Amino acid sequence: MLAVLKRTKVIIWDEVPIQHKYAIDAADQSLRDLLKKPDAPFGGITVVFGGDFQQTLPVVLRGSRQQIIAASFVQGNLWHYVKVFYLKQNMQLDRTSDSDRHAAWLLKIGARISPGDEKVVEIPEAICCPDNTLESLIASTYSDISGIDNIGDQYFLDRTILSAKNDDVDKINDAILDQINPDQEKHVMLSADSVDLDNNIVKNQVYPIEFLNSLKASGLSLSKLIFKTGCPVMLLWNLEPSRGLCNRSHLILMDVHHHVLKCKLITGDARFAEETVLIPRISLKPSSESLPIPLKPRQFPVCLAFAITINKSQGQGVRNVGLDLRTPVFSHGQLYVALLRCTSGEQIKVLLAEDVEDRKMLNIVYKEVLEVCYCEYKLYFV
Repeated sequence: MLAVLKRTKVIIWDEVPIQHKYAIDAADQSLRDLLKKPDAPFGGITVVFGGDFQQTLPVVLRGSRQQIIAASFVQGNLWHYVKVFYLKQNMQLDRTSDSDRHAAWLLKIGARISPGDEKVVEIPEAICCPDNTLESLIASTYSDISGIDNIGDQYFLDRTILSAKNDDVDKINDAILDQINPDQEKHVMLSADSVDLDNNIVKNQVYPIEFLNSLKASGLSLSKLIFKTGCPVMLLWNLEPSRGLCNRSHLILMDVHHHVLKCKLITGDARFAEETVLIPRISLKPSSESLPIPLKPRQFPVCLAFAITINKSQGQGVRNVGLDLRTPVFSHGQLYVALLRCTSGEQIKVLLAEDVEDRKMLNIVYKEVLEVCYCEYKLYFV
């Protein structure tokens, strides 16, 4: 490994805005130590960071606005070494006059440019669901979903529904699962949950299995997974990155067994496209801060992927996007990220809460971050 680092001239690090500044500092200090260049950032290796600070920032568990901003790269020790280059054309959108107007609107969403600098944005009527129901959102995004046997892999690559919270995502996934091939058998996979008996917290304690099954931890599978063959799933764990089995990889479920899921990889490196893989049931280790007891769940590290959270979608480009905003966004850049996923402004539909007036939605932007990294890009400040 050291020999490889000594020959390395450039490191490309994408989606850096979502990284905690301490992770970047740790990489910097490790390279300085390994390459024996204590005064050279990253040991003298040029690092190209990529990302958009209008998108989501590092996740700080139950963190305040100040804590999230403090965790951002722009507040780190290395930021003063960074030379910023601006990319001003949205290459993800289709190249039409309508998409150019949509791109300009997206920039205003990301920078929260609005009369009076309000914290709300008006959603255009053209992208709102006609009758503002979950059924219409599903129908507009997943047309002809009932005949899943005749649907190709590209169908699922071109479609997704986004929501702000995991609970809403789970309900949408269940609703779509009921619609596809109603006569097909469902496969119910229950987790084998236990607690770490070596931990002092749980000594001489008895926990009902129903209680253990009810616990949910961020980034872990549900204790009760329900599948149908042919449905899309998303990997939640880095199983084998060398084969494309990384967190957020999308797969098609081909067969279900007690100990493994037979799947087909449909995203990631083209070398592994269409490759059949086996996903094992594994012991997962949740963060110690996310649960009141040291839970030891054993489950398949996947979830249904008809709908995913806005944060999980960052970095993806999808042709047809449904956006569930019945639960408002709650963090910096979430609305911008959700609207930016669609490659065409004409292929996005938004579901609003029933009590929303004049199609106005909350838009959270931490301008303290943008003022640092976009100080030379005057479009963001009016």
